[in-house]
Amino acid sequence: MTSIGSGKREADAPAGGAKPRVPPGQRVVRNWPVFTYGRKVPRIDLSQWAFSVGGLVEEQRTFTWEQFTSLPQVTTVSDIHCVTHWSRLDNRWEGVPASEVVRLARPKPEARFVMIHCYGGYSTNLRLDDLLDDDVLFALKHDGQPLSPEHGGPMRLVLPKLYFWKSAKWVRGMVFTDRERPGFWEMYGYHIRGDPWKEERHS
Repeated sequence: MTSIGSGKREADAPAGGAKPRVPPGQRVVRNWPVFTYGRKVPRIDLSQWAFSVGGLVEEQRTFTWEQFTSLPQVTTVSDIHCVTHWSRLDNRWEGVPASEVVRLARPKPEARFVMIHCYGGYSTNLRLDDLLDDDVLFALKHDGQPLSPEHGGPMRLVLPKLYFWKSAKWVRGMVFTDRERPGFWEMYGYHIRGDPWKEERHS
């Protein structure tokens, strides 16, 4: 398993004009609050679990749990920032790099966006270049433990540089597109991209 650096900033209020570690409007917490779309937390039978990749790709694919977890894995450390104003620092994630899944799918040249689809009906939109950042992964573990269902287990997306609603829980697939379409919360007024450093909370 490969380890990737956190890319985190050195202090909340550094000297010399360096950018702070925590975005504006956020407070640091030590616990991990649970926020979930829908009333039920999906309980997914791994023998039935599947992850599909489609849309504007050269290689439409569907992975079983065994196939997906056999892909190369990495460990990353990153901070997460929720649109509801909390941040949790130094999270250790283990999982499959998003770039590896994209590589296997071979997006067509016109593919510039991705829609993430999840068990339970949730979706969120991303720019392809955001998905390809080095610290983006489909996480299987958090701080050394398998992800609990409440936190997106058995697998969730982790995309640290955007607000945490973009790090979708219970991911079951992604579709590559040539234009950006809003996902679930984006249709209800959340920002189309969600950069915490620009406080892109709502459209």
